[in-house]
Amino acid sequence: MSVYFVGHVKIKDRAAYDRYAEGFPRVFSKFKGTLLAADFEAEVMSGEWDADRLVIMSFPDKPSLMEWLTSDEYREIGVHRDEGADVTAILAKGLEG
Repeated sequence: MSVYFVGHVKIKDRAAYDRYAEGFPRVFSKFKGTLLAADFEAEVMSGEWDADRLVIMSFPDKPSLMEWLTSDEYREIGVHRDEGADVTAILAKGLEG
């Protein structure tokens, strides 16, 4: 079953976040995910939104997502993400059928 990784990103140190963003494509390309959206201009249609960026990725299944998220390569660049932003990450299961 497909899964979706949704990130709510609030930038706190742009230089650190940019270091993360520079390394992200190289690392992400090694795994089975698809980057669906990475938007600094997400438009609020209803409710409140205090993030600077919305990120949406899909993976064929949860083990594939976890392989990426727990990889040594991602942990290495993840240090810059953690320095550069507060991120709320959500895992959502896709619909079957």
